[in-house]
Amino acid sequence: MAARRARGGKGELTLLGRPAALPASPERATLERVPNPHPRERYVVRFAAPEFTSLCPITGQPDFAHLVIDYVPSRWLVESKSLKLYLASFRNHGAFHEDCTVSIGKRLVALLRPRWLRIGGYWYPRGGIPIDVFWQSGRAPAGLWLPDQGVAPYRGRG
Repeated sequence: MAARRARGGKGELTLLGRPAALPASPERATLERVPNPHPRERYVVRFAAPEFTSLCPITGQPDFAHLVIDYVPSRWLVESKSLKLYLASFRNHGAFHEDCTVSIGKRLVALLRPRWLRIGGYWYPRGGIPIDVFWQSGRAPAGLWLPDQGVAPYRGRG
């Protein structure tokens, strides 16, 4: 699990501003962080990945999800290009919905050490059953405005 920690900003980042190949797997993907310019403020950062894909570990068939990641940063922000490449690295990775969702949340917490993080994995049906997976790092800080993740429940064709 590669992690790059930019201490002085862009100067130590390895992906931003350069061509970067899709990582072969989530374990080989590099996640990078940058200093938070407002480390004393409590605010929410949201990333939405409406076209997340992975593979069923049993059948090898593709699975699709809409991921929503909310976090309250402390000293660090995730560098967005590295996050995009990390999420895309799941494209050829076999794992159950629960494993993908929780692993992403835990890896971000390990890198960023945020005040709080939550991830919602809104998975499209497999075998006719949609599976939604939710994980968070603990209680949200008091007095923080947390918007709804904005993903409607699955309704089929209707």
